[in-house]
Amino acid sequence: MTAVSSCVRHALLLLIGLLALTGQVLADEIRVISSGGFTAAYKQLVPLYEQASGHKVISSYGASIGNAPDSIPSRLARGEKFDILILSDAGLEALVKQGHVAPGSRVDLGRSIIGLSVRKGTPKPDIRTVDALRQTLLNAKSIAYSASASGTYLSTELFPRLGVAEQLKDKAKKIYSERVGAVVARGDAELGFQQVSELLPFTELDYVGPLPDEVQQTIFFSAGIGTEAKAPEAARHLVRYLASPAAASIVRSTGLEPVSGAK
Repeated sequence: MTAVSSCVRHALLLLIGLLALTGQVLADEIRVISSGGFTAAYKQLVPLYEQASGHKVISSYGASIGNAPDSIPSRLARGEKFDILILSDAGLEALVKQGHVAPGSRVDLGRSIIGLSVRKGTPKPDIRTVDALRQTLLNAKSIAYSASASGTYLSTELFPRLGVAEQLKDKAKKIYSERVGAVVARGDAELGFQQVSELLPFTELDYVGPLPDEVQQTIFFSAGIGTEAKAPEAARHLVRYLASPAAASIVRSTGLEPVSGAK
């Protein structure tokens, strides 16, 4: 892994080994579904976990909220079952109320903010102040935003608050079942707003920056144990690893702030 030094990797492996002494002896299969905000960190951390723990992780991905066919709520409605669900804090709490996630099992993994990216080589607009952001939105020819938590905030709260909702009605598009970055990268939108951790993996894009503090939305991406988990002990073991201080460097490298606070 290019983003993590060999010493950090060693520390991660050592941590997992120590955790394994207090976890299950026999290897298990752990079924996980993760929303996009934590996916970049998750994809780096899970192979290390599998290598050191002996558990096998079966991964699925979907939006935290919404009714897209592959969103987490839609998959649960079809009867799919998971040992661990990783999604926005509000989305997770909704699943607790619906009986899909065990009460008291929530563990926060990272704090996330919303940012803007444009296609590499195109001008970087100014969003450093609220007024500059408003003008950039009005000047844009096309805008893409997520159908999940960040996009819901933009379309239902931020755009109306800035007084631009009506002007953006025909040029701002909610993106289902793919990353906003993919839409911007192929030239189907000029501006792309999403969680920073979902924008940074796209090398075809230039990251412009976060929304101004005054209108920023900070959310947690959190893990919970499914109420019908087939491997609950192994699931809790994996969640402890994802939330551990030793995992913080990888989490931070993907654009999230680790809740552990480790440097």
